[in-house]
This record gives sequence, structure tokens and C-alpha cells, in this order.
Amino acid sequence: MDPITVTTTASRQTGPAGARLSQRWAFGAVAAIFVCFTAASAVPTPLYVVYQEAWGFSPTALTFVFAIYVVGLLGALLVVGALSDHIGRRPVLAGAIALEIVSLIFFVTAGDLATLSIARFLQGIATGAALTTLGACLVDLNPSHAPGRAGLVSGVAPLGGLAIGAIGCGALVQYAPAPTHLVYALLLGGMALAAVIVVFMPETSTRRPGARESLIPRVGVPERIRPQVFAIVPILAASWALAGIYLSLGPSVAASVFGIQSHLVGGIVVTLLCGTGAFTAYRLRDWPIVRTLNFAPPPLAVGLVITLIGVEANLPLLAAGGTIVAAVGFGAAALGTFGTLANIALPDERGELFAVAFVISYVSFAVPAVIAGYASSTSFGLKSTTLVYGAGVLGLSLVAMFAQRRISRRAATAGIA
Repeated sequence: MDPITVTTTASRQTGPAGARLSQRWAFGAVAAIFVCFTAASAVPTPLYVVYQEAWGFSPTALTFVFAIYVVGLLGALLVVGALSDHIGRRPVLAGAIALEIVSLIFFVTAGDLATLSIARFLQGIATGAALTTLGACLVDLNPSHAPGRAGLVSGVAPLGGLAIGAIGCGALVQYAPAPTHLVYALLLGGMALAAVIVVFMPETSTRRPGARESLIPRVGVPERIRPQVFAIVPILAASWALAGIYLSLGPSVAASVFGIQSHLVGGIVVTLLCGTGAFTAYRLRDWPIVRTLNFAPPPLAVGLVITLIGVEANLPLLAAGGTIVAAVGFGAAALGTFGTLANIALPDERGELFAVAFVISYVSFAVPAVIAGYASSTSFGLKSTTLVYGAGVLGLSLVAMFAQRRISRRAATAGIA
């Protein structure tokens, strides 16, 4: 199939003479942009230690930089999460890419904590606006012969992007020159390419009234699908709380608790979780969603137990093994939850519904991580904070496991009836 086709439909025209990407190529391009955004969001994690050593700020200040990113991201999710359902996917995505480019320029020029905080805040806004729009766009472009593909990519792309960003940045910091500049220059090139792609993408959402009203912050789920959405909240919260502990404390635990000073290892910590999770989601792509959701909680819980034992006993290989086990549950949870959303959302609900899902995800991801980051800089200590945080996520995983089993039993009873 030719990657560029021509259409005469006014609502689909993009670029010169109405040239646009075919549905197949547009779907792949959107998936690539999804990975690029999430990779960019993970890049600062291995660099925090470098910034801290260069500028001499405290762990509490580092927690503030992490928190301000989440504030920007959640604000964007709440304000513009449903905007693409009204004005179209392309304008919102183009705005998100433009803001991401601005944030990357701030990162490149950052020489102090204030500039770094501005860069991270702008990146949070850009990422929040992009994630909901990209998720909705994937569902819009989903090929009819593979109805589950949008859910698969929505589950795999964030995990794959986080893994690529963390390991790539870790390697550049460890082995390449100008560690606080080169990675952002590469991302600027990726975002410039993404901007060109958006010019030639088809518009997949029909314009409809209510754009201004949609900017009023609110989180809502259509009544007809609330049972399905509420059913996935426990596993959504547990899995992203798990991601929070790795992206906020993982590199610091490797350096301070296990005495491993390599920046590359700091990136590997995140990649073990997210890369294994992405691989798991891909491998389980043909499973029924209900089976996937039932499968996810046990490895989450078991992997956490193994990891915490490794941290307590100062056994890094055991902690790494536990991370891989937990990552299997993380990947299954991502596939099951986003697969559910892709299946139940109507076209004019997709932006808002993915916004709700990402709000739940990032609140679960960020709030405990911010608290843990602050606690680790006090007399409580990093190791104790990690153990308490892990125990909390373990409790969430157990709640998700029992909730999912209860839902499955109810569904089975209803089927028999």
C-alpha cells in the first residue's frame, strides 16, 4: 500500500493538495510518536543524579522537580483531555508537539534548578495533552481486521517508550559526551519529525460543538460504561504505583542501597520493569482481556515480595529477578486495562475516557512517589522508604487480585444464569 494517498474529502485534507498518510501508515506513525513522547518523559530520570551533583541541590528539591512534571501532566489531562473530541486530533497533537519542543530547548539550555523546573513543567503539559490524543487516535485508526491492535499498542507504547528513554539516556550519560545536552538534541530531532508526520496525517475525529466547555476541568465516565471502567481501577492503580517506585527511587536505590554507581545501571533498573512489561503485553496480545486482567495481579504481588527481600538483604540480583516477575504483571495490566478502554469507548468519548485513565494512572504513579521522595531525604532514609512504599504497592496488588477474582465470579454467575 502506498504510504501517501490522495483524498478529496474536505474533512480529511491535510498538507499540499490534500495529500495524507494511509490508515496503515498513520497508525504506525501515531504509535511511533507515542513511544517518542513517553521516552522523552523518562529521559530526565537517569539525569537527576547528574544535575544534583553539578548544581548541588537537595533531594527535596529533586522531589519538587519530579512533582512539578506531574502537576503539569495532570493539569493537561484535566483541561485538554477531551478537547480532541471537539476540535480534532491533529490540532491538539500539533500543539503538544510544539510545546514539547519548547520544553526540550529549556532542557538543553538549563543551567540551574529553576530552568530545569520550567522545562519539566512544560514537558508535563505537553505529555498530558499528547497521551490522551494519541490513545484516541490509535482507536480511530485501528484496522478492522485486527480489532485489538489499538489496545495492544496503547498498552505497549508507554512501557516501551519509558524503557527506551531510560536505557538510552543511561547509556548516553555513561559513555557519550555532553550528557545533559546530547539526548535532548536527539529528542528534538524526533519531535521535528513527528511534527512533519502530523501535517500529513488524516484527521480522524469529526468536529463538534462544546470545545470551550470541554476545557472546564472535570473527570467523568459515561454512565453506560462505568461498571467496566470501575472494574479496572484497582489493577490500574496498583500497576502504575509500581512504576512510580521504580522511576522515582529505582536509580537511587541502585546507587545508595546496592552501591552501584553506574548511570547505565540506573537506566537498566527502569528498563527491567518497563521493557519486560512491554514484551509481556506483546506476548499476551491474543489472550482474551478478562483472562489478561485476571493474570496480572499475582506476578505483581509475588515480584514485589521478591524485590523487597532483595532490598532488605542487599542482594541486587534477587531484587532484579523480583523486578522481572513484577514486570510481567505490569505488562499484563497495561494490556488489559487499555484494551478494555479501546473496546468500550465510542468515537466522541475516546479523548475524555483516555484522559480519565491517565489521570488515575499518574495520580497512582506520582503521589506516593513524591511522598517517598520526600521521606527518603529525611531521617527515615531511602532504604526504609523503599520498603514501606513497596509494602503499600503490595497491598494495592492484593486488593486488585481479589477485586478481579470477584468480578470474574460475578461474570461467570451471570453467564450461567
